[in-house]
Amino acid sequence: MGVIRQLQHWLKGQGSRINVCEFVPQTHPLRQWADTFPWQAFVEAVDRSIALRFPKQTDRGRSAISTRVLLGLELLKSELSCSDEQICSRLRTDFAVMYVCGIYDVQVDASQEHFVLPETLAQFRSFIDEKLMEELVTLQAATAIDQCLVSPSHLVVDTFPSEQGSQRVTDATTLYKAKKKSSK
Repeated sequence: MGVIRQLQHWLKGQGSRINVCEFVPQTHPLRQWADTFPWQAFVEAVDRSIALRFPKQTDRGRSAISTRVLLGLELLKSELSCSDEQICSRLRTDFAVMYVCGIYDVQVDASQEHFVLPETLAQFRSFIDEKLMEELVTLQAATAIDQCLVSPSHLVVDTFPSEQGSQRVTDATTLYKAKKKSSK
């Protein structure tokens, strides 16, 4: 009953803040996936790229949504095969999605920082060009090598953890098998 009471306060915007990390176990696949990313470097790269290509025109209007939230949603959208509407809806209700987006405490208040419209996510996606994507992949690969998660000699970037021994088919494994067959 205590959890439901806390969630009711969260929905009403009253009471203490809820620590999202308490609701997302360390064994949760999305938490493990999120913990492999160098988020600070990603956010800095995206902010730098956007600032160079799209100078800020005004300070008026609604406060900006955090780059970490938008980047987390964009990456999750492709990993979970969701539409913009589905992933934005999950951000409002799924603690694991909040964790990936860097929202560690929630309480509905006037800022609504965890509320993202699909149109906002689509606009953010248009800012990510090929050069920026290459920089993000390079950052992720370097972090994976530094943390000894992969060997530099056989680096294949697969950003979603799966259980050991599972038969998950990816583009990388298909490409590897095709190369292996062609070399015989």
